[in-house]
Amino acid sequence: MEHFGDPSLPAWSLPAGSAERIAIGVEWPERVTRDWAFGDSTGEGVSVCILDSGVERGHPLVGELEGAVAVMKTEDGRLEVNEDAEGDLCGHGTACAGIVRALAPKVGLHSVRVLGAGFKGSGPVLLGGLRWAIEQGFDVINMSLSTTKRQFAELLHELADSAYFRRTVLVASAHNMPVESYPWRFSSVISVGSHEEQDSLAFFYNPAPPVEFFARGVGVEIAWLGGGTIRSSGNSFATPHIAAICALILSKHPNLTPFQLKNVLYLTANNVGGGR
Repeated sequence: MEHFGDPSLPAWSLPAGSAERIAIGVEWPERVTRDWAFGDSTGEGVSVCILDSGVERGHPLVGELEGAVAVMKTEDGRLEVNEDAEGDLCGHGTACAGIVRALAPKVGLHSVRVLGAGFKGSGPVLLGGLRWAIEQGFDVINMSLSTTKRQFAELLHELADSAYFRRTVLVASAHNMPVESYPWRFSSVISVGSHEEQDSLAFFYNPAPPVEFFARGVGVEIAWLGGGTIRSSGNSFATPHIAAICALILSKHPNLTPFQLKNVLYLTANNVGGGR
């Protein structure tokens, strides 16, 4: 409600004596520790969307999906969102899903396929898939992909802000090359680059954005097509580490907003509070 029912006040104002209307539903400890933030959490009750190349159903490192759709462009240029009958077309989405499942075993995993074979995709399909995912109200959306095409930046920015205000946490991978791409450069998302440490729960806050956090992404054994694994490196695989940690936090503290969640990540990063 723009003015809390009092039309005499400016829009977005809070009347005197109304602070209880915006009470924060989280009891904050004197010091935010990893144990308070996500200790013993399994991710139960949290929905995580893998916006990627699809996910191989039944992969032993992924398990069951709660839903899987594919976004495709029809011959007349329309976008359709249909049940995904093909699954992962290149392995990338399965890898990301496996990382999330390993760290947060009880999350509800969903797949939205926006990439085809050979990692090929299009801006309109990416935008349509992200829009659809945000409308579903997933708690966390993992985007281990980006676009370098500036014509899509404005719409991506609007969608990222929409997710932020709707309490959907958008975790986005930085490009593996030193180029400008989106949406990871937007402040409304949690942007992720890689580090070389072997601890899957080790992550670091970066005081020099646009990359905000570094997570494990070098020499990672990842799920791949055919029920197997490969070892690979990339910011793509650092991103689901952070997405999973976000899910662990939200499982324990479901009322956190994206702003509050980012603060918890900061306070529990290895180089801030998590390493002490």
